[in-house]
Amino acid sequence: MMERIIVKGNNKLKGSVKISSAKNSVLPIIAASLLCHEKCIIDDVPDLDDVKVMCSVLDSLGANISMDIKKGTIEVRDGALKLLEPPYELVKKMRASFLVLGPLLAKYGKARISMPGGCNIGSRPIDLHLKGFNLLGAEINLGHGYVEAECKKLKGNKIYLDFPSVGATENIMMAAVLAEGETVIENAAEEPEIVDLANFLNRMGANILGAGTDTIRIQGVKELKGTVHQPIPDRIEAGTYMVAAAITKSDLIIENVIVEHVRSIIAKLEECGVKVLEVPGGVRVIGAESPKPVDIKTLPYPGFPTDMQAQFMSYLCTVPGTSIITETVFENRFMHVNELKRMGANIKIDGRSAVVEGVERLSGAVVHATDLRAGACLVLAGLVADGITVIEDIHHLDRGYVDIVGKMRSIGADITRE
Repeated sequence: MMERIIVKGNNKLKGSVKISSAKNSVLPIIAASLLCHEKCIIDDVPDLDDVKVMCSVLDSLGANISMDIKKGTIEVRDGALKLLEPPYELVKKMRASFLVLGPLLAKYGKARISMPGGCNIGSRPIDLHLKGFNLLGAEINLGHGYVEAECKKLKGNKIYLDFPSVGATENIMMAAVLAEGETVIENAAEEPEIVDLANFLNRMGANILGAGTDTIRIQGVKELKGTVHQPIPDRIEAGTYMVAAAITKSDLIIENVIVEHVRSIIAKLEECGVKVLEVPGGVRVIGAESPKPVDIKTLPYPGFPTDMQAQFMSYLCTVPGTSIITETVFENRFMHVNELKRMGANIKIDGRSAVVEGVERLSGAVVHATDLRAGACLVLAGLVADGITVIEDIHHLDRGYVDIVGKMRSIGADITRE
């Protein structure tokens, strides 16, 4: 029997909710721990399916990895890996599995991995990863759904990314830390998760400058050592609860937020008339009684995150007037629109834009989470819909939100999982 989430609408939220560590920081950091023989400890790790898959990937390679769910810590000691090819069953579950390629190539000189899986939100080609490895001196062979990479010794080089891809920036950065000489990544992704990974690598003894800007310089070192690291809070989880406060017109405190990381979300909420106040270690969000429509365009960081587009659309469905959301990052990221329409939303798709006409009320319905963020968007819509909303295919939510039902219940939502 598949699990589902049931939401009864029209409850005010109150109190405070604590944000977990960022999934998109933790996954590359786990992969990066393969780069040294000593023990790495990652603290405050979120209890998520994606994290468990990444641990299984390392375990399958022969790394000594243990996860203590209660404490929220992961310990990794690579030892000498038995395999340099993670099993297809694990890689197809999650795109981030591909992030082990850089560390394996840098440390062992070769790796083989199947083409990655993950949420079906559009093409996320791996050509930028491979272009970077190629420029570092690796020989790449593609065939039968696999990527094989091999090199005697990686050598630093100048690498220009055609698009500031987060995954490619991370993978190339991890490969380059043990390469000979200097590597310069131009048009690099600037996301906070890149900075977090660079901080982790620098703690291990890497020499990385410029993370968080569009040019990253990496001076190769001979070896890395073990370290202890606590990842940054999850800005997308924070944004989701900020929108929860806005859509329910509630007053909510969201703890464990780095305000700088959610500036673009705050800007759009304030444009709608929502009050966002900085409080020690977080933000207080007070929903607007008469919110105003806004236009949103998703962009790489520091622009508005594509990972918040679906959640914000739920909110705009309830805001009087016309809002336009333009998706520039992924071409297949409006799959939640049909589900919102089942709840009475008025949305028209025009190419890469969605025209959202606010409606007076959404109605509860049986809907499907088509991907991770679509799942969150349907939970938010359910919070304000008349009647009962039943969300199916909720395994997507378990990939990126720690106990969303428990956290929502703790702030007054009428939500259960069965």
